[in-house]
Amino acid sequence: MGQSEKLDQWICDWFKKADKNKDGRMNFKEVQDLLKMMNVDMNEHHALRLFMMADNSQSGTLEDDEFVHFYKMLTQREDVLRVFQEYSGDGQKLSLQDLEDFLREQQLECEGVEQHALDLIERYEPSETAKMFHAMSIDGFLMYLSSPEGSIFNPNKRNIFQDMNQPLCHYFISSSHNTYLLEDQLRGQSSVEGYIQALKRGCRCVEVDCWDGPNCEPVVYHGHTFTSKILFKDVVIAVGNYAFKVSEYPIILSIENHCSVEQQKVMAQHLNQILGDKLLKTTLDGKIPIGLPSPEDLKGKILLKGKKIGGLEERLNGVEQDSLTVEVSDEDEVADIEEDNHRNDSFLFQFFLLFLQKSKPRLSKELSDCVVYCKSVHFCSFKHSRIHSKFYEISSFTESKARKLMRETAEFVCHNARQLTRIYPSGLRTDSSNFNPQDMWNAGCQIVALNFQTAGVEMDLNDGLFSQNGRCGYVLKPDFMRSPDKGFDPENSPNHETHQPLSLCIQVISGQQLPKVNIKEGSIVDPLVRVEIHGVPQDQARQETRYIENNGFNPVWYDTLNFTIHIPDLALVRFVVEDYDKTSKNDFVGQYTLPFSCIQQGYRHIHLLSKDGTSIPPSSLFVHIRVTELT
Repeated sequence: MGQSEKLDQWICDWFKKADKNKDGRMNFKEVQDLLKMMNVDMNEHHALRLFMMADNSQSGTLEDDEFVHFYKMLTQREDVLRVFQEYSGDGQKLSLQDLEDFLREQQLECEGVEQHALDLIERYEPSETAKMFHAMSIDGFLMYLSSPEGSIFNPNKRNIFQDMNQPLCHYFISSSHNTYLLEDQLRGQSSVEGYIQALKRGCRCVEVDCWDGPNCEPVVYHGHTFTSKILFKDVVIAVGNYAFKVSEYPIILSIENHCSVEQQKVMAQHLNQILGDKLLKTTLDGKIPIGLPSPEDLKGKILLKGKKIGGLEERLNGVEQDSLTVEVSDEDEVADIEEDNHRNDSFLFQFFLLFLQKSKPRLSKELSDCVVYCKSVHFCSFKHSRIHSKFYEISSFTESKARKLMRETAEFVCHNARQLTRIYPSGLRTDSSNFNPQDMWNAGCQIVALNFQTAGVEMDLNDGLFSQNGRCGYVLKPDFMRSPDKGFDPENSPNHETHQPLSLCIQVISGQQLPKVNIKEGSIVDPLVRVEIHGVPQDQARQETRYIENNGFNPVWYDTLNFTIHIPDLALVRFVVEDYDKTSKNDFVGQYTLPFSCIQQGYRHIHLLSKDGTSIPPSSLFVHIRVTELT
């Protein structure tokens, strides 16, 4: 459906919800109650006048189509009308020249403006007469501004626009931690649905914790906890079925292996039989490579990340190594947890430690052979890695270990220009909460694994970063992070000769049909808008508008917020709407997060998302954006 049809459908859905006796009619009192349900608090006399104008049958009630007409009269946009009349020669329409002037001066479009203006009239203008005269009415103008083309997100950045032929280590990769969990890490439910939802969200690296199960069938769950168990085989089937429905670029299966050699062989058997040709079993050309392949090279392939017997060179040269020399576990969990909690004497900590210190089984050759470009290795130091590490080796760190390494941030950035790094939440985040991924992206870490089942600012940032480039799950790192020689250090003030700081000016104009957050009868939100900048430390900032009392329907601010962005390529901008409360914490209303580099300037709508990242139409913000260079 187009924007107009979507709005009509939304209004009709509300009407049907409120029409208790299903007679298709509503009197003024019922309409008032319905409008309060829709977060509308209006002047009663004004609403009654419009009600009578919409009541074409003069029956004292509105039918569904009359209610749609009434609602649209009630929701006339004075803010958009003001912009329209500024550019309209006669105050009634935008001529083709008027629309071109608007596109050039406000939307900052330069090329093909005349043709674009004609296309917009053809696409969004509802009046055939206006179309015939190559003009746009206020209705068409509003529909254009409410459309994806009028969105804050640049449509050119929605499709795949980046170079996908760089080595894997040059990309940020959308990654999930404990993907099988739907809830917390102590008693939560495990389900293949976790994999399905993550893959549908564009995730390209999922985690599989494997343990010995009954009847020689490996199971997946959070070991030594009360989380439920699912079959490894079912996980592989789900991944095989959903791997490439959203993105055709490669999937990485991060295997956390706790199985005996016998059940590892069963794992290898399932991987081979279920995934077939999708599973990458050898280098792309069968020869010893000199670097990691690209996402483009690996389209449609599933890669295994885990321990490996020997290296690629020995395997391809036919040299066999003894599996008894390789432990199976991907991460040194005991060391990680001890580092996170070096003085923790709690029962929970000792409980985890007791089980994790058990001896680990060895690696089976069959499972080892499934690992090609993502061999898990223990990290010693940046110097050791620089001298000895192979490009296909990958190390995993808890968030706290990563933060310690970030004291040498420039070294970390260089390390990540050469090989892959995976960061995952602390083992004692039993509530499945998340750390801030921005700090890790600032250091060039590619696989920053988050608990996708836990909504919050961290997942908003993840969704925001990966909303670009066709939502394919791969985002090319800035060029200054892709070469070990550039010496980029996000912790220190960037050099203005290499990084031009920009000024971001956001005028928050208005809000439209914000959702109710309090189900209490008669409750209306008092909305405020906060804009947050997430990026290098120097760019971290937040500012707020004032709050508007008792108006979640059409609040108007015209408040201006100003920011300085030093490293635009790493910055994310998050818009948050909250219900102000002077006695307690503000309630969340909606949010929208996008990369700074994907912002369209000019008059734009921001279509808000719920806490879990789903859309909540027709809730939006109307803003004006300007980006200028700082001299």
